Amino acid sequence: MSEFERISELVLDSLWPMAVAMVQVTLPLTVVSFFLGLVIAVLTAIFRIADVNFLKQVSEFYIWIFRGTPLLVQLFIVYFGLPIIGIALDVWSAAIITFSLNIGAYASEAVRAAVLSVPKGQWEAATSLGMSYAQTLRRIIAPQAARISLPPLSNIFISTLKDTSLAASITMVDMFMVAQRIAARSFDPLTLYLLAALYYLIVCTVLTFLQARLEKRFSRYV
Repeated sequence: MSEFERISELVLDSLWPMAVAMVQVTLPLTVVSFFLGLVIAVLTAIFRIADVNFLKQVSEFYIWIFRGTPLLVQLFIVYFGLPIIGIALDVWSAAIITFSLNIGAYASEAVRAAVLSVPKGQWEAATSLGMSYAQTLRRIIAPQAARISLPPLSNIFISTLKDTSLAASITMVDMFMVAQRIAARSFDPLTLYLLAALYYLIVCTVLTFLQARLEKRFSRYV
């Protein structure tokens, strides 16, 4: 068997198990973590904007911690460190909690900037109409802030998809972990890691295309 035939057979044998791991593990981990992280981001942004000093300090401390430490270190603390103090989490819980908190810290700045970019006159107009703070935020500010924050939040989602490869370090059998295992058996890490890179590239390209379409759709209402 020639080298080309060997590599071709290895790639063909690896395509399906890596695709299954991408669909069953990598993508669900990305979607769930991003959704929960977005909820945390919105709450954190509201806390920072609200005129409540305690909430502002707590949210700023949270952002400082998670933006100032590496994601890999955070994963290790949650999965390997917390059991020392009696908090043992399965790999899925540890990964989702860590990714969600990390996303929340970064996305909160995008959400806060989007909210603050809405002209203050709209706040004042809503107040003059008798709207409460919550009503103004929900009916007037949130729709505009959602459109403004779409590009940075989409970029965070795409980055999260790539960052999930770090979950392999805590034994999560995602697409990258499958590639690592096949590479260890076949003694051909270059081929398998290039194939893994191709998978990430394809999915990120599709997501970038969808992002552009979504931005174009939202721009119709400007």
